[in-house]
Formats: sequence, structure tokens, C-alpha cells
Amino acid sequence: MYAMLTQKLSKGFKSWSDMLKENKDKLDRHGMTLIYAGSHTDDDNSMIAIIHWESKEGMMSFKNDEELTKIREEAGAITESTEVKVLTDESLHNIPKAL
Repeated sequence: MYAMLTQKLSKGFKSWSDMLKENKDKLDRHGMTLIYAGSHTDDDNSMIAIIHWESKEGMMSFKNDEELTKIREEAGAITESTEVKVLTDESLHNIPKAL
């Protein structure tokens, strides 16, 4: 399943990005693949991510992982600001290169 996540940061995008790279094994355990993440050009503390989870259970285990939440917060994620919108499985990727 795909989801769009928006979130505020307190330490800028690089801190969050470094944290994500350092915790690849934890993300793998939740069945998570990051498709895209980036900050707004005019606000390095506002970000968006497109994520794929192998299952709804994986997404929920990510959401409820208290250790990972603490790690994310230490990297500057303001978790109270997180909004997640589940997207349809019917989607397009890498157009036109994928055609």
C-alpha cells in the first residue's frame, strides 16, 4: 500500500534524511520502502514523503514502533504534525522512462 506523509521538522531535512538512512534495518522490518522524500524549497522544515508498505500491518507496526518514533523525534521529526494519507494501489511510476 502507498501513502503520502507530510510532516514538520525542527532540524531541517538533512537530519531527518540521515536518520532514515541509518535505520534502514528497522524500516525493512516494517516492510517499508521510501519512494520519495523532500522538503519544500522555501521551508527546509516542511517535508513530504511517498512511502510503500508491503501491508497495512507493516504500516501500523511502523506507526506504533515507540523506539523508532523516539529516533525520528531526536532527528527533528515533529511527530504530532505527521499526516498520512493512504493512496490507491493503482498508480504510475517513472513516466515516461517506465514505458
